[in-house]
Amino acid sequence: MKINNWLEGHWALILGASSGFGGEVSEKLSEYGVNIIGVHLDRKGTMPNVEKIISKIEANGSKAKFFNINAADEEKRNEVLNEASSFLTNSEKKIKILLHSLAFGSLKPYLSDDPSSNVTQKNMEMTMDVMANSIVYWTQGIVERSLFSKNGRIYGMTSAGSRKIWPTYGPVSAAKSALESHIRQIAVELAPQRITANSLCAGVTLTPALDKIPGNNDIVDQATKNNPSNRLTLTSDISGSIIALSHPGADWITGNVIMVDGGEELT
Repeated sequence: MKINNWLEGHWALILGASSGFGGEVSEKLSEYGVNIIGVHLDRKGTMPNVEKIISKIEANGSKAKFFNINAADEEKRNEVLNEASSFLTNSEKKIKILLHSLAFGSLKPYLSDDPSSNVTQKNMEMTMDVMANSIVYWTQGIVERSLFSKNGRIYGMTSAGSRKIWPTYGPVSAAKSALESHIRQIAVELAPQRITANSLCAGVTLTPALDKIPGNNDIVDQATKNNPSNRLTLTSDISGSIIALSHPGADWITGNVIMVDGGEELT
């Protein structure tokens, strides 16, 4: 059942909509009457989960337009935005929320005993482009087409890995740091248009992205011990935070790295 609220009828563009934070946020926003433009990259084996997410969105009475593409591909990005423009240009309620939750990067050491295992220039550039720079290009495309709703919101998913050292996480860590920097710059440049931009730093969360990090069991154990609530962050903690930060009362919050970790880094 939809909840009557300030988000009703608007759209959200979710980059990385098929799992993890993106999938959860897509479903939760649809409960608030938000229509979803979902961008994801999935093969046949994981498409059933995408279809499940779409079904939940539609069951809530919201629209779902999903695109199975590489979000870092310029041509594909323009195709998605042009199609969005075709059905949003004359609408009062456009894209209220842009969420960048892309988790596709290289997990390799910079320097190891086996040079062939080290991260390459191509690996580094791909990771940076997908997990950081793409937020700039998608934001540019939306602004150029005047597709943001009044008082729009931009969120980039970051992590403690932007500041901490985890084995083989170097390329992704660099990308997360760059994402935070991009968000700050976007926040300043879009302030005159009353569009906010913030990075959300989630605590350690059980997602497909975490599964790919070597030594993730140790990361989970340490995070559980450190958290004052003795539990990991949930994807629903992130979706709830986005709902709260998208309220008109949060119009003055921009350019920040907002911790959504239950105090995980305090101990």
